[in-house]
Amino acid sequence: MSEIPRGAIRFNTDSNKPELWDGSQWAEFQLSTPNLGTSADRQPGARGLSGGGYGPSPTGEVNEIEYFNIASTGNSADFGDLQQTRQALSSLGSSTRGFWVGGRDAPSNFDIIEFVTFSSLGDNTDFGNLSAVKQGPFGLSNATRGIAGGGSFTNTVDYITMASTGTVATFGTLTPSNLGTYQSACMTPTRGVYHQSLKPSPHAGSVFLGNITIATTGDSTQFGDLSQERANIACLSNSTRGIFAGGYQAPAPNYTSSMEYVELTSNGNAVFFGDLSAAKKDFNGNCTSPTRAVLVSGYAAPSYNNTIEYVNIQSLGDAVDFGDLLNPRAYKSSISNAHGGL
Repeated sequence: MSEIPRGAIRFNTDSNKPELWDGSQWAEFQLSTPNLGTSADRQPGARGLSGGGYGPSPTGEVNEIEYFNIASTGNSADFGDLQQTRQALSSLGSSTRGFWVGGRDAPSNFDIIEFVTFSSLGDNTDFGNLSAVKQGPFGLSNATRGIAGGGSFTNTVDYITMASTGTVATFGTLTPSNLGTYQSACMTPTRGVYHQSLKPSPHAGSVFLGNITIATTGDSTQFGDLSQERANIACLSNSTRGIFAGGYQAPAPNYTSSMEYVELTSNGNAVFFGDLSAAKKDFNGNCTSPTRAVLVSGYAAPSYNNTIEYVNIQSLGDAVDFGDLLNPRAYKSSISNAHGGL
């Protein structure tokens, strides 16, 4: 293949935008605002945000938020800061607001709910508080309602109306048999599917996938199973398909690179999708567009990494390099303004 001349221009049929070859990568032209997207921009211009986490430099929990354009490739950029440094938090969002919920800054767990506006860079704003402090709850949402459940080996589920502030109400409970922590979830506009993740003592991974109906309150039911026990995985989805990536089986840290998927419109067990670039755990969030799922960093033994990679949701296959975070991180949580619940 001949070398691409610097300054060459192409049209990306995935993003429907022109791109310029800068000598090392295709850079997307910004046709309107340099802030990548607006609150209504949910298709090719979808914005992904990744917040919080734990890293080797600085050592410990962090409060940084980074962003990127899901339809393009490239490194992340600084967006703003969470009010509280923390890891093992969950994320959810509407097409205009992104939320981070719960989390831990050792030795404390938190009940914090904070949000940002996708279309404008800046720090998080206080929203309210969960009904209890939670480490590693799952987060999911449709266009109006956000749900945070489980975490810290509890079975309570809370919900908020994302356009308001302050009010948290009880949604229902998880059955005692699927208490967990370091949980994550996929969503469609009508239902959420969560992974039990790390089970109580004796700690072990889980295959359990639970199901809730977002618009109504009530207890969870079983959706299906993964093909192998896992903990600390990523869940990503568009409106029809959910992907479960990476993780490990406790107590022995046997990391995996495999990804599985389910069709979210009907209950059932997961099947093989493809592989990540490396075996990793401790990355969370639903950072997707209708066509693409972006997986942000994580822990790939023996070190943290700053890798961002992606898959095309509707076609099976291995993850492809997207770019890099500003710093190596794990236990982050990511959300977009174009996820499967919208």
